[in-house]
Amino acid sequence: MTTIELNEENLPRLAPRPCDCHKGQLGHAVIVAGGAGMGGAGLLAAQACLRLGAGLVSLLTHPDHVAASLARQPEVMVHGVTTAAGLQPLLPQATVLLLGPGLGQTGQAADMLEAAAGSPVVQVWDADALNLLALQPERFIAAGPRILTPHPGEAARLLGWSAGEVQAQREQAALQLARQYQSVVVLKGHGSLIADPGGQLLVCRHGHPVMAGPGFGDVLGGVITAFVAQGMSSVDAACLAVWLHARAGERLAAQGRGVIASDLLTPMRALLEAWSPV
Repeated sequence: MTTIELNEENLPRLAPRPCDCHKGQLGHAVIVAGGAGMGGAGLLAAQACLRLGAGLVSLLTHPDHVAASLARQPEVMVHGVTTAAGLQPLLPQATVLLLGPGLGQTGQAADMLEAAAGSPVVQVWDADALNLLALQPERFIAAGPRILTPHPGEAARLLGWSAGEVQAQREQAALQLARQYQSVVVLKGHGSLIADPGGQLLVCRHGHPVMAGPGFGDVLGGVITAFVAQGMSSVDAACLAVWLHARAGERLAAQGRGVIASDLLTPMRALLEAWSPV
């Protein structure tokens, strides 16, 4: 097994934007996230997606979260949705989907996930989308290609392993997930791994323990989604997002403890501009 280490020699870049570029050329990311009481997860993902360059971002979340989300980030189009039927007018607008942050595991959440999985576009599955997939894999057959972004606990549920087994065999776990679910997989954690169904395996050895906190995974999902929206392949989007996310965490570590997920947005933007200038 050959594992490729991500570095500045093999890291993908976003294409430069033409002078006559407009938002419609930069994708429309639709994020299905934020069940009752979990509005922050979807908002963090939407903010990250917008800040890292997606042309349009729609957040489909519980109605209780609409006002607060618009107050915090008015550039995001926020819709209150609680049923699969409520998704239907909005899904055809998507060029990429992010499914699951804070979505919950209720029957309604499962129905919404099943409806969204029928979309033909690239789908980023995170958090509760992964938990629901582990419970009923036969129900959630995705029409479009998937990117799965599990932490070790979610990976364990998807594989039927223990979390300890995943951590002891991280490379094998990532490759098995990619093959089993025919998806690009980002296995998060110390030395995040990116695997594809063809057996390609890449590792990012950057990052810092200050990133051990809530919302960091939601931000990563939003960044991957932003890069897919802008035309990157699933593997390239995952690699660039994981690298920027980890390097931004390293920059913030100089400030000590108490770093929060939304703090990543400013250093990630600076790193992206240095790496892939507009």
